[in-house]
Amino acid sequence: MTLSAAPRISCEVIDTRPDVARIFNIQRYSLNDGRGIRTVVFFKGCPHTCPWCANPESMSSKIETVRRESKCLHCTPCLRDADECPSGAFERIGRDVTLNELEREVMKDDVFFRSSGGGVTLSGGEVLMQAPFATRFLQRLRRYGVHTAIETAGDAPLSRLLPLAQQCDEVLFDLKIMAPEQARAVVNMNQPRVLDNLRSLVAEGVNVIPRVPLIPGYTLHPANITRVLEFLIPSGIRQLHLLPFHQYGEPKYRLLGHPWTMSQVATPDADEIAAIRVLAERAGFQVTLGG
Repeated sequence: MTLSAAPRISCEVIDTRPDVARIFNIQRYSLNDGRGIRTVVFFKGCPHTCPWCANPESMSSKIETVRRESKCLHCTPCLRDADECPSGAFERIGRDVTLNELEREVMKDDVFFRSSGGGVTLSGGEVLMQAPFATRFLQRLRRYGVHTAIETAGDAPLSRLLPLAQQCDEVLFDLKIMAPEQARAVVNMNQPRVLDNLRSLVAEGVNVIPRVPLIPGYTLHPANITRVLEFLIPSGIRQLHLLPFHQYGEPKYRLLGHPWTMSQVATPDADEIAAIRVLAERAGFQVTLGG
């Protein structure tokens, strides 16, 4: 089954101010975005159009306002002002932070990093859209000895990716649709550049951990997984994370007023996931389910 692409949403590169970034969430006590207990900073804005994206609030680089019907008092007149809303029904998604502000905020969790071997992961959206800020931010964290990671699709000029990746203890690198034409049509991705960038990171000694989202109709079939494995084997990488599709993002689409085109797509069952896992393990990979 082949499904349609998600609506294309314009996302500008917003790294013109390297001392200020636009984020939409800071998630503490995460166990799924790198080793140990982690604080994950979610950057706003993404150039890709993955129909299965679980964070639709990350797609636009603009600050957005949403209304939660369950909280709304239906004031008359309604000013749609998140700062003035008496019930909190109107909520602003996205805020701008400086390097100093973000540093202070994440370092509140330093005790958890040190006790668990965890650290800070930069996610999104796509962190490469704000690469200069992210690079400077990770440089600061590394001076404290904090373990650092990014989650990325790697689809940007190497000149943006490499300086950031070199500040990371690990790069969680998504590999999605391997066929170049389909990757361009469905997720607006330059797949040849993605693969070239992964090779370059490995050649530069960056610790790259590939991750494959298992999406029915897109990536969850043996042909695509085989192409992933055949690409990775010459690199010497032997870790692989498999990320099964889920429906957890659907309420966010409703909140934002965006269509959720994956509503009829079933989550992969245990047998489907096991078959992919066996395929990867037979190819010599250490497989982790989840991130």
